[in-house]
Amino acid sequence: MNESVYQARQELFKTLDLPVSKADVKRLRWQQRVRLLLWEGALSSLLVIKRVIDIVGSLSAILIFMPLFLMTALCIVIEDGWPVFYMQSRVGMNGRVFNFYKFRSMRRDADRIREQLMNQNESSDGVIFKMKQDPRVTRVGRFIRRFSIDETPQFFNVLTGDLSLVGPRPPLPSEVAQYTLEDRKRLHVKPGLTCLWQIGGRSEIPFEQQVHLDLEYINSRSIWNDIRIMLKTVPAVLLGRGAY
Repeated sequence: MNESVYQARQELFKTLDLPVSKADVKRLRWQQRVRLLLWEGALSSLLVIKRVIDIVGSLSAILIFMPLFLMTALCIVIEDGWPVFYMQSRVGMNGRVFNFYKFRSMRRDADRIREQLMNQNESSDGVIFKMKQDPRVTRVGRFIRRFSIDETPQFFNVLTGDLSLVGPRPPLPSEVAQYTLEDRKRLHVKPGLTCLWQIGGRSEIPFEQQVHLDLEYINSRSIWNDIRIMLKTVPAVLLGRGAY
């Protein structure tokens, strides 16, 4: 160690009432490395367990909901024809863009009409687009949106690893372009099917509060917290509060 650096550390350690010998400094450095390795190991274990839960959970859901998938597809075709699915680009962890799947709940020309409706956006923050009485939504679409049936194809996104069962909802590239540096912290983890604001009011929660809840989730991630959120998602979906 450079002598001047060592002396500077001595002064700092004296101020903090810490040991100042070279042996003590070396021991503290090793302790820091061990703590870092333990922290990285715990985080890696959490991610592995979370991925196993994602695979098992998404496979189970796909098998259980297969009759619902077929019935929903049939209703969409009868009312508004093909296609059954709507594919959209969304932004995932660390800014990676992926294809996001939903049952189509809007008219086939919905994306084109959206530009004409931007002045009717009911989202107070202006980053996301929401309308309670969106004229683009079909009759079947209103029903499957209310009970989040339109979101069920995203179990395939979970299976392929683009999504997790629990995590911040993936935004549109156009929304990310309006993010502040604080908002972009949402992209530090893999997005998910459900999250804190999904069980607390969904579309009724303004964007700024959504970001706050997502960051709260990121800072307190655990397997038990994920299980708690998934359990609370069931009544939230059945009640349909904030879904439109």
